[in-house]
Amino acid sequence: MEAATIPTPRQTVGTVLRELASKYGLIAVLAAMPVYYGISDLANGDSLARLGTNLFEGLSNGAIWALIALGYTLVYGIIELINFAHGDLFMLGSFISYGFFGTIGLTLATGTLGLVLGLVVTMLLAMVACGSLNVMIERVAYRPLRNAPKLAPLITAVGFSFILQNVGLLWLGGSQQGVTDLLDSQNELFNVLGIPVTNADVLALGVTTPLVIALTTFVSRSRLGKAMRATAQDPEAARLMGINVDTTISLTFLLGGLLAGAAGLVYALYETGIRYDQGFRAGLIAFTAAVMGGIGNLQGAVLGGLIIGGIQQISDNRIGGQWTPAIVFAYLVLIMVFRPQGLLGEETREAG
Repeated sequence: MEAATIPTPRQTVGTVLRELASKYGLIAVLAAMPVYYGISDLANGDSLARLGTNLFEGLSNGAIWALIALGYTLVYGIIELINFAHGDLFMLGSFISYGFFGTIGLTLATGTLGLVLGLVVTMLLAMVACGSLNVMIERVAYRPLRNAPKLAPLITAVGFSFILQNVGLLWLGGSQQGVTDLLDSQNELFNVLGIPVTNADVLALGVTTPLVIALTTFVSRSRLGKAMRATAQDPEAARLMGINVDTTISLTFLLGGLLAGAAGLVYALYETGIRYDQGFRAGLIAFTAAVMGGIGNLQGAVLGGLIIGGIQQISDNRIGGQWTPAIVFAYLVLIMVFRPQGLLGEETREAG
């Protein structure tokens, strides 16, 4: 007796269009601005050097957002908490770096070797200070609320954000503080196809790249990194397998704080200006980057930061800085429409 064949349902035009939009729409969304302005430049008889400069500057600027976004995505990936205090932790990293410059006497007259050693020591200090503070916040504020309703740690995170912001306000006051341009940040080192590469670009990419590589290698290959991934997947099962979940979560906060401290130093030298409320804006942008890339995914956080950096530079240079936040969030909305889990995100375990 022959098996009955099940007729294949006919695809309608609407179904085909939805499938094409889901598959290629995201690519079209991401490429829209660069392609439009590239064609516009060529049509006006110009080269693509201006667009290349926009994208490269966006790459270096986005590297800072990527470092901050990694802290958000690390914490969310393991305990599903949006650590709103993270942006202000980054602010304190800038403040600590700024204060230590004066303590060790880093000035424009400092020699190259002394400057390099001083900046390395300053970055390590900022990283350790921010990492330790983040662990303390987790121990004092978040751990006691581990089994509480999700709203409780969220409100606590907002509260700690205001606490850290006011610490910055009391420390250096409400006005912007100028940071000595120790690196001559806008000095052009060399030029590639009409795209200038400055000291600030080298600093941002030179600090971010090894830190991202070290973090991803640690999480993917080390014993503690495997414990982090197991805890993120199923905390109870990880506990039954002998993993100290509390220690693993503290380690996650430590790593996020270390990255925030490094980002604080880079930002201070990159922008040559710091302010007590810089963490709010930076935290909002970095969190957007983490969501855009796929919250909980390390590579996604980096990709989201770089994309936002590119969007910001193109918008600032071509459209106007007043439109930049709206354009960034418009991109976020479109990406969520085409891929709700983010660019590199996957389905995660249910909170509970």
